[in-house]
Amino acid sequence: MPESFVDGLKNNAANRSIEILNDRLAQVIDLTLAVKQAHWNIKGVNFIAVHELLDDVADRLREIGDEIAERAVILGGIARGTTEEVAAKSGLDPYPVEETDIDAHLDALVSRFKAVGKSLREAIGIASESGDEGTADLFTAASRSLDKDAWFLGANRD
Repeated sequence: MPESFVDGLKNNAANRSIEILNDRLAQVIDLTLAVKQAHWNIKGVNFIAVHELLDDVADRLREIGDEIAERAVILGGIARGTTEEVAAKSGLDPYPVEETDIDAHLDALVSRFKAVGKSLREAIGIASESGDEGTADLFTAASRSLDKDAWFLGANRD
């Protein structure tokens, strides 16, 4: 196992955190790709506003993904963000790639944001219980960001 850069965290706590970090990384990457799918294909009222919002949301998700991946490496693990890992671990429903209606995309995205937000909140508890408050804090910040973006997206529906 690569070197951990965190002193005072027991190996079993670090290993558990690395596992949940990689599980949540898969979900965040999957969600980012869903946002871009909507961004490229939406049609309807408020197109440009939602199109631009989705770019901002994707940027925030990429930052969250980077923080999650980097935390796994900081703890001595390997960040597992390949398409194969995402497909195997995300757990999100397949995104409706043939969809073009803006409201249908927003509904699909809000649903996924809520699911990933819930998963992040569950990860907060897991990290805290294992004694890794740094990872719990990362998941807390990420869940707040996802909740806010779910609200932004949902507020654009008719």
